[in-house]
Amino acid sequence: MHRVVPLKVHYYGTPVVIVSSTNPDGSTNLAPMSSAWWLGQNAVLGLGAASRTTQNLLRTGEAVLNLAPADLVDHVDRLALTTGTPVVPPHKRETGYRYEPRKFEVAGLTPQASDLVAPDRVLECPIQLECRVAGSFRIEDDSADAHAIHVQVVRAHVADAVLLPGTHHVDPQAWDPLIMKFCDFFGDGQPLVPSRLAAGWQMPGRLAG
Repeated sequence: MHRVVPLKVHYYGTPVVIVSSTNPDGSTNLAPMSSAWWLGQNAVLGLGAASRTTQNLLRTGEAVLNLAPADLVDHVDRLALTTGTPVVPPHKRETGYRYEPRKFEVAGLTPQASDLVAPDRVLECPIQLECRVAGSFRIEDDSADAHAIHVQVVRAHVADAVLLPGTHHVDPQAWDPLIMKFCDFFGDGQPLVPSRLAAGWQMPGRLAG
């Protein structure tokens, strides 16, 4: 039996990515998001048009995609409802967002210098992908005002702990990604905690600030 249901979100289970980008003052902004899909050395990111992350990526053409493991769920959730935009957009202010320029400190994460791009990596993430923007597409309809941003991976950093010994391959059993299913976090197939973003999350990029 199937029913016609007007679903507000379509997050059926995708990995959480902490996106590092460069603010106009040169500092690194962090924003968790899960609207990402991958093909070869490319990724497409779904980000809200008003997001500081979106603005930074389109302005600088650079980012780091830090893939969060399940054990960083509390750190990721500390970034919830924060934005790097000094003047908080009305729709975010209404759902409880606040301006926070010190994202690493708030999340309890450690900055690590990148090799080829300006934004810092997140030390605690075992997979870190330095990327350059290859293109973008604006998505505007009744349910979203967002950008689909195409990035290309120019350098990948992977911790030994999640590599198959003696290879350049990620060990699927050692890598336990933090997964967002609708508005809840999962790891190793098990529920973790509901995201604090659930109250205001109705479009791509609502995680990203």
